Amino acid sequence: MEKDKQQTELSILKRLAHLLGTNVKNRRLDIPEKFGKGYCTGFVFNEHIRMLIMNYELNEDRSIKNPDVNASTKMILFKFQNIFPKTGALSTEKQKAIPSVLITTSSMNTDSVISIHTNIAAINIEVDANYLNGLFHVSEKSPVLHSLLQNTQPLLFEQIIYPSLQKIVDEIVSESVDETFKLFFLRVKAEELICRLLMELEKRDETHLYDLNIRDIQTIYKIKEQMLEDLATPPVIKELALSASMSPSKLKRLFKQIFGNSIFSYYQEFRMKEAALLLKDGKLSVSDVGYQLGFTNLSHFSKVFNEHIGMKPKQYSRSLMER
Repeated sequence: MEKDKQQTELSILKRLAHLLGTNVKNRRLDIPEKFGKGYCTGFVFNEHIRMLIMNYELNEDRSIKNPDVNASTKMILFKFQNIFPKTGALSTEKQKAIPSVLITTSSMNTDSVISIHTNIAAINIEVDANYLNGLFHVSEKSPVLHSLLQNTQPLLFEQIIYPSLQKIVDEIVSESVDETFKLFFLRVKAEELICRLLMELEKRDETHLYDLNIRDIQTIYKIKEQMLEDLATPPVIKELALSASMSPSKLKRLFKQIFGNSIFSYYQEFRMKEAALLLKDGKLSVSDVGYQLGFTNLSHFSKVFNEHIGMKPKQYSRSLMER
């Protein structure tokens, strides 16, 4: 029985426990108070799929080599981020951080050496690409999904986590399950998340995927953050391209490949999410929210809001009051 239990425990937990001078109990490592707070827990479901849940704060950054990474196995990484509720000092930080998942092929998997950062809240699920390929037939009409599962290119995609996906994540983190069923329950939930994410990726319409490198990825994310800093000012492609030291065509191409949306559509989506948050906060009127987000025509604001949220801003405000 003890042997079976050891086979379901991630080696990275033991290495981290040794670094922090503590032990792993029931696949869970609780951070000692002198080093910080929080926990880290991991599961090896079988030779094809494993999961690591990290939600902790440390007093200082550390890094350790991940013994669970096997270079000969083509693993696809699903990294869920911004999925835990912020508490304490963190509750005032990164208010605009949207729950999302990074999906990367083996050659872009940067978790071979895990940085144990001061604050981290994420779930990593790694799946063997060959295992996924054997579960369903991938049509060549879906280049994104086909290229991901071939796992021969350095690729990275980011997908926004919608509420039904967040519900599954919450069940993984907080559902109380008897030890008899725990591994089975968590594996089913992990595979459901992966299936739903692959279904979303299949909808993307890129016909050709370009190899990515760390420098280009860092540049694209820098541009994304720059663009979202001021939601009242629509992005200007030429200015963003100049800032990125890229041609406008390369910037647009790589941005859409990673995020599955054009730069302006991505900006507009976040702009409307911010509008919904401001209306939910209740401190501003509909017109004030529109003006604050750069709309001079409130009819246009109402139309765009309706396209993204599914109802007009005044209807949205009334629905909040009725709850």
